[in-house]
Amino acid sequence: MSLAPDNGTVKRALSVHAAIGLVAGALLYLVSLSGAVAVFYQEWQRVEQRDAPEMTRIDPAAVQRGVEAVLASEKGKPPTTHLYVHLPVEPLPRTTVTTDTQAVHLDAAGNIAAPEEVAWSDFLVELHYALNLPAIAGLTVVGGLGVMMLALSLSGVVAHPRIFRDAFRLRARDTGGLGLADWHNRLSVWTLPFTLAIAFTGALIGMAYVTAYGMATTSYGGDLEAVYAPIFGAEGKPDKTPAPAPNIVAAFDYMRANHPDADLTYVTLHDPGTAGQHIQLLGEHKRRLVFGEYYTFDAAGRFHAIAGLADGTLGQQAAASNYRLHFGNFGGMPVKIAYFVFGLVLTGICATGTYIWLGKRERRGVHEPRLRAVWDAVVWGSPLLLAVTFILRKTIGNGAPLALTFWLGMAALVGIAFAVPGRNVLARVLKVVLVVTLLLVGALIFLV
Repeated sequence: MSLAPDNGTVKRALSVHAAIGLVAGALLYLVSLSGAVAVFYQEWQRVEQRDAPEMTRIDPAAVQRGVEAVLASEKGKPPTTHLYVHLPVEPLPRTTVTTDTQAVHLDAAGNIAAPEEVAWSDFLVELHYALNLPAIAGLTVVGGLGVMMLALSLSGVVAHPRIFRDAFRLRARDTGGLGLADWHNRLSVWTLPFTLAIAFTGALIGMAYVTAYGMATTSYGGDLEAVYAPIFGAEGKPDKTPAPAPNIVAAFDYMRANHPDADLTYVTLHDPGTAGQHIQLLGEHKRRLVFGEYYTFDAAGRFHAIAGLADGTLGQQAAASNYRLHFGNFGGMPVKIAYFVFGLVLTGICATGTYIWLGKRERRGVHEPRLRAVWDAVVWGSPLLLAVTFILRKTIGNGAPLALTFWLGMAALVGIAFAVPGRNVLARVLKVVLVVTLLLVGALIFLV
């Protein structure tokens, strides 16, 4: 009796194999698309909540009053472990205080003005960072996708030895998918430095977190902050004895006198309202790729230490530069626009790559209309549902179920595509609906 599988089993196994590849391609496409849109994360926050008070700068005394007001508002709640103050910067000229349980905007005098309501912006970033999954699971997947993108980019160059020589050669006809393949290959060459940088830094961000989590679990008793301490600075020794709010003004005064060139962007209070609290100020250094330098102070505002992100070890500086290189938040609006355009091109490369793969299978006689219809649903449904969630946020409010809507919507579109795999029918419908929805998004951006 032969143990070899029959032809039907082989075909089903190949279909499952292809479907798994399609899932990986879909996640890569989604991460690329959400990353392109998330380049304007700060600008999206301003669009999403237009009535938040804005200012070009805020007085240190006003920051002190705001922090004390927020801490006073949390009496009776479990004490927050960290308190963050986002200071006004050019792309986001707002002062926002965030604790473990709330986030509020301050006005220029330091009064609590309104709750922060940027659920869609946060949803977008969480989608890109972790696909709305729990942190360790999501970053593991996204970090793996970064590695896969890096491998695809490098292997694509090796597999096409004439790819650079033919960088500007386009065949007008699309016989056998040659035109689509040409565009895919040319766009891949033109954006190769960007793609390699994004893939490498994205893989580092995701896999570094996973590695740190593993080290914390096995060697640091689950203390993730202890793993990061040699790079970003150590936490102080905890002392939960109640204490007044720390002297933030004194820390600001020290920075103004000793580091006037550092543009302060964040204040972090560790264990605020306790005897073990300390202050960290984040100062941005002009013409540097590092996201900033941490300056640590005790509760009285006396200077304690510098983390070394700007002038410490090479590893520290590289780690601190990774984030800005990945997200494009350096060099102002021109760099953001470039990242957005290149990000959309990368998204198109992901989409066309799978269409080329499906076309090759069809030319070999492997006709799977369901897989093609499912890919149409992913390519056109993903931007459609991002637009739909934005509309929900602007019409229903900050409490709209954005992640649930997006993923249930994607599941529904994929289910429809699988059940009714008419060639190009779903794609045509989704394109029309996408155009209408984007026009509505534009109207909401400019009118609401």
